[in-house]
Amino acid sequence: MTKQRMPDGWDEHRIAALARHYDSQNAADELAELKAGWERGYSTLQVPEELVPAVHALIAHYESLRSAVASA
Repeated sequence: MTKQRMPDGWDEHRIAALARHYDSQNAADELAELKAGWERGYSTLQVPEELVPAVHALIAHYESLRSAVASA
């Protein structure tokens, strides 16, 4: 069996805390969290798994450009 690779900056404790957070949510909490994301200008969508790295790279590029403009 191969060991799963964790995202940079993540460890087992952080993943366990995240799992506890979502496991403890009821439906109302889950909906409130989703609505808060939408109110901040975010959206949820499904993409094929093989495109996830490209989407992450695009978001990182966008954030770096936005950051550069904000600090100029």
